[in-house]
Amino acid sequence: MNSFLKLLMLCCLPATLLAQQPNVRTAAQRTDAYLPLLKGKRVGLLVNQTSMISPSAHLVDSLLSLKVNIVKIFSPEHGFRGTADAGEKVGNSRDSRTGLPIVSLYGSHRQATAADLADVDVLVFDVQDVGVRFYTYISTLEELMVSAAENNKPLIVLDRPNPNGHYIDGPILDTRFRSFVGMQPIPTVHGMTVGEYAKMLNGEGWLKGKVQCALTVVPCENYDHNTMYQLPVKPSPNLPNMRSIYLYPSTCLFEGTVFSLGRGTDKPFQVYGHPLLPKNGFSFTPKSVPGAKSPVLMDSLCYGFDLTTIDPLTDEIDLSYIINAYQLFPEKARFFNNFFDKLAGNDVLRKQIQQGMTAEAIRKSWEPGLQRFANIRKKYLLYTDF
Repeated sequence: MNSFLKLLMLCCLPATLLAQQPNVRTAAQRTDAYLPLLKGKRVGLLVNQTSMISPSAHLVDSLLSLKVNIVKIFSPEHGFRGTADAGEKVGNSRDSRTGLPIVSLYGSHRQATAADLADVDVLVFDVQDVGVRFYTYISTLEELMVSAAENNKPLIVLDRPNPNGHYIDGPILDTRFRSFVGMQPIPTVHGMTVGEYAKMLNGEGWLKGKVQCALTVVPCENYDHNTMYQLPVKPSPNLPNMRSIYLYPSTCLFEGTVFSLGRGTDKPFQVYGHPLLPKNGFSFTPKSVPGAKSPVLMDSLCYGFDLTTIDPLTDEIDLSYIINAYQLFPEKARFFNNFFDKLAGNDVLRKQIQQGMTAEAIRKSWEPGLQRFANIRKKYLLYTDF
């Protein structure tokens, strides 16, 4: 049976039938596996608030206690502490707890420079991803791999499970629409851990200039692609729970519209609405809150839909939300904004919705690309596949 048919079979299974493995150990928890690689080296860490090895111990604190010579911290979108808004530029700083300098790779520059790396012998990446193309941590990983390759620095990726790693789905990115929310020709949901994806970037020659990064991936233990892994720390301010993470591949498309998807409420990525929708049923009002200081439609009463009342589909992108919103919105000419095509990775999905295609027909159009990607993906897998 080919990979695509297996995918289709998996998509028919309820999430409760997928394997549960509570004894997963992340690579960061496997200290003995990577500590020898850091001995006597000046270490640069790309980490954030998810880089925990226990409920009370951060990777930085653990390595410092083991006398590892950490010389600086690099931080991705949302910053080292994970509190900055989506898209908010973060400047360089110094960690108040350890005194270590923090170089933001989501501020004045997104790629570590030769000056940034001059006092670094080895780089370590340990950030929890959610397995979706437009979640920018994998873009930061790619930029770090290029920097490492260009400056002859080895990179160690401490792998973590992918909470959406049990399926692949969505359109393949057309590289004409490449941006920081989609840098490579992969589907919206790629079904890979960051370690597997790093191997793919190297193996497919996708790094800028086709450079090769001196890459070491330390794998997780007791994890496979059927594992429904529960994240112990929210990966960013507006993904506060597993429901939001499962809905994210579907509801993030609203970032490319005039709708609110719940930023500025207690249900980000779990509701959607607009003041011009029918004024019956569910309503909400986005407010300025930490992590969403200026949310879309702030202080406007929105009417729409609450997805916390249903079980989220965790095995496919649900297009019914965006199609339903488009059909209900009275001013269709301004429904989409310029960001939608970047999120979709093409201009086809927008046109399909505008043309009134059904979700089933749109999903059918994705199948050839998903099959091609599945054949590439399997070359780089570190864990038992679905």
